[in-house]
Amino acid sequence: MRKITIASLLAFNLIIKRSFLLFSFFCSFLLLGEEKKPNVIIFLVDDLGWADISLRGAPFATPNIDSIFNQGISLNRFYSTPICSPTRAALMTGRDPMKLGISYSVIMPWMNNGIHPEEHFMPQSFKSGGYQTAIIGKWHLGHSQEIFHPNSRGFDHFYGHLHTEVGYFPPFANLGGVDFQLNGVTVNDEGYETDLLADEAIRWIKDRDKSKPFFLYMPFIAPHSPLEAPNELINKYKDLKDERKLTRSISIDRLRKLNSQRKSARPIYAAVVDALDQAIGRVLKTLKEENLSQETIILFSSDNGGAAYPGGGADNFPLRGGKGDTYEGGIRVIAAMKWEGIIKSGTTLEQIMTVMDIFPTLSNAAGVEMQNKKEISGRNMWPTISLGKKINLKEDIFFASETPNYGEFHTTVFNEDWKLVQVITSSLLEINVENKLFNINEDPNEYNNVARQHPNLVKILAEKVRRWRALHPISGVRSQLVPPPGWRAPKDWTSYTIPISELQDDASLGFGVHFHQILDFLIKDHGRIIYDCDPQDWEIGNCSPVKSN
Repeated sequence: MRKITIASLLAFNLIIKRSFLLFSFFCSFLLLGEEKKPNVIIFLVDDLGWADISLRGAPFATPNIDSIFNQGISLNRFYSTPICSPTRAALMTGRDPMKLGISYSVIMPWMNNGIHPEEHFMPQSFKSGGYQTAIIGKWHLGHSQEIFHPNSRGFDHFYGHLHTEVGYFPPFANLGGVDFQLNGVTVNDEGYETDLLADEAIRWIKDRDKSKPFFLYMPFIAPHSPLEAPNELINKYKDLKDERKLTRSISIDRLRKLNSQRKSARPIYAAVVDALDQAIGRVLKTLKEENLSQETIILFSSDNGGAAYPGGGADNFPLRGGKGDTYEGGIRVIAAMKWEGIIKSGTTLEQIMTVMDIFPTLSNAAGVEMQNKKEISGRNMWPTISLGKKINLKEDIFFASETPNYGEFHTTVFNEDWKLVQVITSSLLEINVENKLFNINEDPNEYNNVARQHPNLVKILAEKVRRWRALHPISGVRSQLVPPPGWRAPKDWTSYTIPISELQDDASLGFGVHFHQILDFLIKDHGRIIYDCDPQDWEIGNCSPVKSN
């Protein structure tokens, strides 16, 4: 007969107690109908080129960004808008930027527009789902009114800047006005901007409420111009040769030729990307140290194609074009998604996915119910990413830009097979339209314009673009890269914002009622007018703006 010792009895008792606790814990989840939700981190970088990670042959080191691709799924046909603010608006809402009134331009400091208060933002849904939320980095979705700020759009915590081009070193100013804040209060932190963002993310992750999952949005300014980097990285790449090929975009290549005698931006660009990779690596290391790697969904993407013009330094080869135009180099961006143990490592998604798909996809993956009242343009791509299921496009995809060249509109409509690139140039006396048609499935790098061979298809797709553009009148939403005469920036951008309490209850109507449908104006709750109907209905006068409550 086996002898039972006191030690064995104590060990058995401990096992029973632990088993009971685990069973009780499991039962409590069943009773509450809850599961542990994953954390979410979105790394959004600014103007990174298609070829600008070492995994794709870049002549500089990006081991940490590469790891997201190697350990997750490469989104090989991921599309964003050609410029900054529209992409961020689409990311946050899941909606077509044209319906948001922000398709053609970025929000510049002298503009007073933002995203309509009735539009629902992704962190608002995650917050309702029990998440703690933070944005650390660049906002660029409105600054003139309190309702446009990140703290009013579902983010508990905001550390960073409202605008772009604040510089990488103090004083972090835009047009002379200091633009670096913590939840509406200016901070005077010293250091390299990319590193400061990583520092804050690490601190926030470590100090988080560990009883809740977190949603962290990190929109870096890097590698957006004006390019600056720590001296050691500048020295590291000072001898890097610029061996980039032509972009086959007339405006970009013309600028390169005109600036051929100037020092190339490629070496300093490489230094900025290297610093960016190191910062991302530090955040990834923190996840590992906190035992969060297998509990965190990570999305990495660029906000648009790389800035391949002289001051940008990016390389989108073999894609055509770059930031600002609607060739593949302007809208097809580098992107990957990782979730250890859930997403199969080293895989590739060849289906079309857009920035508008991120909100529904992450919500489904995390088990968060979307709180949107308006119809979203994006699709839930999680079944594709996790199980490989084919999900067809809901409709053709449209993008547009008037930045950086005022009076030169770049538009596109595309699907799995065909893509129309339309360049519209306007002056006081004439408008010229150039249509280029590509079989994008067979010719992904857009070498062969087949518009002459398919005139009827060009006509059909061009009409689709026209109807899509009718969703929002162009007046008031055009590119404005130069401030109005006499405009002055504030000394401190936190003082610029108008609190809701200081605004009138009703918006100024301006012209008579019959003008209201075609003018871009502020409505009751101080946002941008939204047209949520088909273009043909708008054209015949049956489309009314969304009424505020």
